[in-house]
Amino acid sequence: MIERYTLPEMGEIWTDNYKLKTWLQVEIAVCEAQAELGYTPQEAVDEIKAKANFDPQRVLEIEAEVRHDVIAFLTNVNEYVGDAGRYIHLGLTSSDVLDTGLALQMVVSLNLILERLEELIQAIRYQAQQHRNTIMVGRSHGIHAEPITFGFKLAGWLAEVLRNRDRLVRLRKEIAVGKISGAVGTYANVDPQIEAIACQKLGLEPDCASTQVISRDRHADYVQQLALLTASIERFAVEIRNLQRTDVLEVEEFFSKKQKGSSAMPHKRNPIRSERLTGMARIVRGNAVAALENVALWHERDISHSSVERVILPDSCILTHFMLKEITGLVKNLLVYPENMKRNMNVYGGVIFSQRVLLTLVEKGMNREEAYRVVQGCAMTAWNKTDGDFRQLVSEDETVTQTLSAAEIDACFDPNHHLKNLDEIYQRLGI
Repeated sequence: MIERYTLPEMGEIWTDNYKLKTWLQVEIAVCEAQAELGYTPQEAVDEIKAKANFDPQRVLEIEAEVRHDVIAFLTNVNEYVGDAGRYIHLGLTSSDVLDTGLALQMVVSLNLILERLEELIQAIRYQAQQHRNTIMVGRSHGIHAEPITFGFKLAGWLAEVLRNRDRLVRLRKEIAVGKISGAVGTYANVDPQIEAIACQKLGLEPDCASTQVISRDRHADYVQQLALLTASIERFAVEIRNLQRTDVLEVEEFFSKKQKGSSAMPHKRNPIRSERLTGMARIVRGNAVAALENVALWHERDISHSSVERVILPDSCILTHFMLKEITGLVKNLLVYPENMKRNMNVYGGVIFSQRVLLTLVEKGMNREEAYRVVQGCAMTAWNKTDGDFRQLVSEDETVTQTLSAAEIDACFDPNHHLKNLDEIYQRLGI
C-alpha cells in the first residue's frame, strides 16, 4: 500500500524484514521441537538460536540467482550459523515456513485492527449518548419518513461495529493456524509432534488436515471479514456525506481553521474523509474477490495464490487499519447541527407526521381508505411548496375536524410519540 495510507505500526508488519523474522521464528521453533523429541542435538539448537540471523538485502541477492525466496533465506541464515545450520529446515517444505509465518503476520495485524476497532466503538458509543435525544427526521428512499433521533441512528452503527468485533475475534482463532507437515502434508519426513510443539511455541494451532499448503478458505475468510468491516465503515461514511449536503446540513465533517475545500471555490467544505473512506472500501471489497479466487489450487499445491497474497493481504490490512483511524477521528470530531435537523423535520408543515394523523383518524372510527385519502390530499397539497403547511391544512380540513379535536390534532405532531420505545434499544447497547 502507498505510504499515504500506511500507518507505521501496521506497515512494519508487512515489510520484508518482518516477514523474514517470522520465517526465522518458525524455523527456530521447529528446531526446538526437534531437540525436545531427540531428533536434533540440543547444543546444535543452542548454537542456531545464538547465531541465526539474516540480511534482507543479501536474501534478495541470493534470490536473484536461485529464483526461490525460501532457499535464498535459508542460504543467508546458514551464512550466519555455520555447520549447525544443517539441522535447520529438516523434513520441511517451503510452505511450512511461508504459511506458518504468514499466519503470525495475519494474527498480529488483526490484533492491531481490533485495537482500532475498539476505539471506534467507544467513539460511536459516546456520540450516541450525547445525541440520544437529538431529534431528526428519519428517511427511507432518501425521502422524509418519520422522526428518529441522531442517537438512534448511531445506535445502529454501534450494533454493527460490535458484530464486526465479534466476527474478527472469531476470525483470529480461525487464522491462528500453522502447518509443519512437509511436502504434500503427509508428515512423511517430519513427526506430527514436531508440528504440535512448534505451533504451541508460536501461539498457533496445527492445521487439522493441510495439503502442502494451509487451505486458502481461511485466508479468503480473513479478507472477506475485513471487506465486511470496511463496508460498514463505508455505510457510515455515505450517511455522513448525505447528511452534509448543503441542502440538508445536519452533520458536517470537522473543518480546520486553515483547511481549504476547493482550489476554485473558497466557500467549499467538502466531505473529503468520508469520500476517501468510500473509495478505500471498494479496494478491500475487490481484494475479497481475489481471495476467493485463491481457494481453488491445483491438487495439493500450486503457487497461483502467492503473487495475489503479496498484494491483497498487506493492502487489505493496511487499508482497514487506516480506515478505522479515519472513521474514528471523523466520528469523534463530527459537527452536529440540531437546529438544522429541526428545520428539516418541519419542512412543508410537518408532513412526516402524516401516519400519526392517519392512525388517529382510524382510531376515532374513520374508514382507513377514507382517512388515507384525506391525509394524503393534505400532504400532496403542501408538498414541494415554499409556503406548504400540512399541519394547517389538516387543522382546516372539515373531514378531519369533524373527527379530531384541536388537542388531538396537536398530539399528532408531537415527535416524542415516535421516540417512546427507543429506550429499549439504548438499553440493549448500554447507551
